[in-house]
Amino acid sequence: MPVAVAVLAFVAGAGVSLGTSYVLVTRLERIGGRLGLSEALLGMVAALAADAPEVTSAVTALATHQQNVGAGVVIGSNVFNLAALLGLGAVVAGSIALHRRVVLLGGVVGIWIAVACLVTVVGWLPPAAGLAAVLAVLLPYLFVLAAGHARLQRMAVTRRWEAWLADAVAEEEQELEEVIHPRHGRGRDVAVAAAALVVVVAASVTMERAASLLGTRFGVPEIITGGVVLAAVTSLPNAVAAVYLAAKGRGAAMLSTTLNSNALNVTAGLLIPATITGLGPPSPHATLIAVWYLVMTVGSLGFAYRDSGVRRATGALIIGAYLVFLGSLLATGRSASPDPGLTVIPLVVVAVAGAVGLARRPGRKRRREGAPD
Repeated sequence: MPVAVAVLAFVAGAGVSLGTSYVLVTRLERIGGRLGLSEALLGMVAALAADAPEVTSAVTALATHQQNVGAGVVIGSNVFNLAALLGLGAVVAGSIALHRRVVLLGGVVGIWIAVACLVTVVGWLPPAAGLAAVLAVLLPYLFVLAAGHARLQRMAVTRRWEAWLADAVAEEEQELEEVIHPRHGRGRDVAVAAAALVVVVAASVTMERAASLLGTRFGVPEIITGGVVLAAVTSLPNAVAAVYLAAKGRGAAMLSTTLNSNALNVTAGLLIPATITGLGPPSPHATLIAVWYLVMTVGSLGFAYRDSGVRRATGALIIGAYLVFLGSLLATGRSASPDPGLTVIPLVVVAVAGAVGLARRPGRKRRREGAPD
């Protein structure tokens, strides 16, 4: 394929995939509304539809035995999501208030999945075991979201943790119901959603194949093609949605979009296809991205819990951490055995800076800006 044709295919595939994913999201929300899904579960469905480009690109890469591209798309997208959704969202909004219960509920699941992703990529667990570990937490979480506040409240008779879950889901749904308000779906919406899904898959496959071809032609390492180029391009819809939610003050909805997107990326885009095709031998570059994903997840959620939200300074710190990650990946991408000084030292610096920031107590004024527990 000539270079000009490959560039055109990449641009066209990206444009069609991202544009059609919006249609898919809206139609699935209508179908979910018709089925009576809770607002929190509708948010999960919307995240899955918005993740279609990166999931499809990752599956395509893994199916063609380009493990670095596949792992890079999924895990790189998750790191990008933290910077573009939480970081940029906080910078745009100035300050995002969050209930601590919402942070803790989604954060436990998000950190667990990041850990499972890392130990699978490193090779300590086979993909099937990593998938089982993720589903052991993700499925109960989906059950809680599906149950909704009213049903959980009825269940919460004698156990305090059931009442806590009901309150956490209620706080999340209070914001989501103002963001997700679809019309009831019809048979036409099912047909449109099915057609949109086919288009998104076809366009994403075209985009991934064109990007891989261009990367090979110009000597770009697979991990850069997947972890930087495809990861950023396929995550743009989520980034735009999160910035919009942050500007409207919908903090819980923005956090839910970030964590749900990352969870579904790892599950559907990496572990399920890897269970079928395998991940190949552990890659130092994929391991590097997975470690950054875990560290940035823990750090972002730590600040969010401490401050009952995400302040502009925290958002800038998250974006800065992503830029350091990007520089580290670009500096080591061409080497089969990266220099530890270019990988470990930047990570340690960011981790120490985050730990120091978390150890500092926010002032009274800042504490008043957070949402109540």
